[in-house]
Amino acid sequence: MRIREILQEELEWLKGKIVEQLRATGTTVTGQTADSIEVYIEGNEKEIEAYLLGRYAFSTVEKGRAAGGVPSNMVDIIRQWILDKGISVRQVPYIRQPSENWQPKYTVEERSLNMAAGAISHTIATKGTKLYREGGRADIYTPFIDEFLKRVEDKIYLEYKLEILERL
Repeated sequence: MRIREILQEELEWLKGKIVEQLRATGTTVTGQTADSIEVYIEGNEKEIEAYLLGRYAFSTVEKGRAAGGVPSNMVDIIRQWILDKGISVRQVPYIRQPSENWQPKYTVEERSLNMAAGAISHTIATKGTKLYREGGRADIYTPFIDEFLKRVEDKIYLEYKLEILERL
């Protein structure tokens, strides 16, 4: 029986579909989510456990992120996301003029980026992401789950059928 191989093959197919969809929908920015998807198969022919695993927050690509506690480095994460996405932020110049007694810690560009990242982080913490607030989506992995299950079912059924016919 080659159930292990069937599961490996079909999970690789599912992984490929999800990665393809992440890119096709423009959901991926850095590729970290797509790169995090791994196929794991454990056990023997009688007890097989098969998994398709992704990074901790993988489901947020469809559901978004609810309001609540955010990581302590959320502003840093959002700042990098802004840069990776190529989003331009409104420049907020200093009102105070530099002098012998005061020099700005950041350039106007750095300060503006920090302010934008802080505001986005605050909104996510208090309201959730825009995707979450709009009810999420179902086009990254959801459309492929039923197809994956049907493909596995068909292949395993055919495998058993052939084995039974060989034994008759």
